[in-house]
Amino acid sequence: MFVTIDNTPRDYAWGSRSAIADYRGRPASGGPEAELWLGAHAGSPARIVDAASVGHADLAAWIAADPVAALGPELASKGARLPFLMKVLAAGAPLSLQAHPTPEQARAGFAREEADGVPIDAYDRNYKDEFHKPELIVAVSETFDALSGFRPLEEVRGVLSVLRGADEASDSPEPGALELLESRLSGPDPLRAAVEWLLTDGRGGDTGEASWVIERVTALAASDEAAASPYAESFATVGSLAEVYPGDPGIVISLLLNRVRLVAGESLYLAAGNIHAYLDGLGIELMAASDNVLRGGLTPKHIDVAELAGVLDFTPMPPPRLAPDELGPGLRVFRPGVPDFELYRVEPSAAAGAARVALAGPAIVLAEGSSIELRGAVSTEPMRMARGEAVYVTPDERVVEVGGEGRAWIATVGSPVD
Repeated sequence: MFVTIDNTPRDYAWGSRSAIADYRGRPASGGPEAELWLGAHAGSPARIVDAASVGHADLAAWIAADPVAALGPELASKGARLPFLMKVLAAGAPLSLQAHPTPEQARAGFAREEADGVPIDAYDRNYKDEFHKPELIVAVSETFDALSGFRPLEEVRGVLSVLRGADEASDSPEPGALELLESRLSGPDPLRAAVEWLLTDGRGGDTGEASWVIERVTALAASDEAAASPYAESFATVGSLAEVYPGDPGIVISLLLNRVRLVAGESLYLAAGNIHAYLDGLGIELMAASDNVLRGGLTPKHIDVAELAGVLDFTPMPPPRLAPDELGPGLRVFRPGVPDFELYRVEPSAAAGAARVALAGPAIVLAEGSSIELRGAVSTEPMRMARGEAVYVTPDERVVEVGGEGRAWIATVGSPVD
């Protein structure tokens, strides 16, 4: 069964005012449009366009009422929840620095806060559910910028060397500020020590030593020496972050992280513990259906330093790019190896004809660029989808065949890991 779904974009302040509307071929709302949620998450379940077709107004209500039909017997017996959430994400300004827990951390944290009686909507609630939240982002815009994971310590030392040179060349050198930062980065667990200190000491206004470091690093990042260095892009990011979040510890933490630029079609896979922030661009985001976010700066929201430090993976790593598998002409799959989700990009062509995707469970299809046509094992008559439209596919279809002139993004459950 093919069920047309829709939703209203979330109006978070960091959202672009035009990117999602342009992508869907619809008028802009006039305000920020940050995320279009396509799924059954309680925070913003997708609306069923023809509610009479299934007897329910949204996807979450339908799944709750008839999980076997909507999800299939296997998922219906395992908690009766759609395990993934698909989004169109449009960052017009930086998102918060954040990380997500492992399944074990999520279960333990949720149980602890439930036992402590912390209201689910409390400002200082860390765990809104008991699920992990790995996520995948694929660039749709020409470029998509992000911070992701701690950069190698040799690069951190290189960044500090440029800052020292800029300080020495300044009219009023203040070497003590950089010495404070370097002292935290010289111990046995340098990245943890620096992050915990910045977040603890740097969030009390302008009274802490870390606040001096943040102010001085922000000034030095705007120097000619920084602009001419191999880390010019990272220093430019410091300036853009400081414009939005002046004095925030995340400004300095950003220099400890990989600065990543994706081009259209490239992706990042953000596993548990990866500290990251999206900076600018339009992308298709696919994640496990959870709302568990531990924040670490660039936000007015709650930051629990101890809990974040317990979740973060401080191991330096290269940017976690995920290359798709090529399954055939016009057919690629981003497969991170988790049971919750995988993402297909389907581009039918006159030469290759329609492309087929076998399904192991329910799916969501999003049309991009132009119209596409869908067929399934049950729904054999073609269903035409216009640009920007989305369809929920019940698992009894077993396959989706995509034709037409546009591109299809297909989110579905993950394949078994070998």
